Amino acid sequence: FCATYVIDFCASSNLIFFKRFFIKVDSNLHILIMSLRTEIEQKLQVALKERNKLQISTLRLILAAIKNKEIAARTNDSKEGIKDGDVKQLLKKMIKQRNESIELYKKNNRKDLLDIEKGEIDIISRFLPKQFNDEETIKICKETIQLIKAEGPKDIGKVMGIIKKKYAEVLDFSKVGPLVKELLK
Repeated sequence: FCATYVIDFCASSNLIFFKRFFIKVDSNLHILIMSLRTEIEQKLQVALKERNKLQISTLRLILAAIKNKEIAARTNDSKEGIKDGDVKQLLKKMIKQRNESIELYKKNNRKDLLDIEKGEIDIISRFLPKQFNDEETIKICKETIQLIKAEGPKDIGKVMGIIKKKYAEVLDFSKVGPLVKELLK
């Protein structure tokens, strides 16, 4: 007997965000925390059984990218794989690449490829923490600016540094940078 569960933990401060843990419970009721890579591999197995072509190809792309990053990270001294944080960064990079492709496909009226890229983004996003919406992002930026008493463009680096430390996983920094610049004009 073996079952997999998803647990969402809520850390409360001014804002609420979720940290997702994937655990596996074995027959002796020992809890084993699963890595993100293990979760992706399990989703691939499910997709293979369901014969979902888009999921299969996307999950295989993710696993290939993870393997490439692991190979690049290996040294003679360290045989460890990459950590979940590195996998999340890789997934964010993959989403960014697909967003760039979407823009090109929109310009060239390629709806077929556009739909595929959007589907891939949906699949990849499932493995990342939920991103804050625009309103929450604005609120965070304003609070941080008030917290450090930022007064002008010279303080952009300080504000961005604090925001990046606290909210690296849940904010889209392609939106945060221009927003902070606008607020500090």
